[in-house]
Amino acid sequence: NPITGDINKKTGTDAIKRSIRNLIFTNYYARPFKSSIGSDVPRMLFDNVDPLTASFIEDAIIRMINKFEPRVRLNKVRVSVDYDNNGFGVEIQYMIVNTETPAAFNLFLEKIR
Repeated sequence: NPITGDINKKTGTDAIKRSIRNLIFTNYYARPFKSSIGSDVPRMLFDNVDPLTASFIEDAIIRMINKFEPRVRLNKVRVSVDYDNNGFGVEIQYMIVNTETPAAFNLFLEKIR
């Protein structure tokens, strides 16, 4: 908040989206005392941009969401190759548990350095 200087709290579907996004971009051993939380996705971004790597990223995202995000029931994860922008487009569709609310969001994964 620019007036009070506090951090705004995310709730509901926005909190779940942020949690999934943070898990995707977290490497293993990046969190102290919780080394098992994370995924191989950041490492895979430095592999070749091809359908095989897209398949590996898709499998890693599915495993990570099923293991670390109990608030959702995964419907579909689709990773597509974007050769022009040298990255991967990710579409994640899921149902929020206890509310049966469908939700989806898209990410673009690219290597930074």
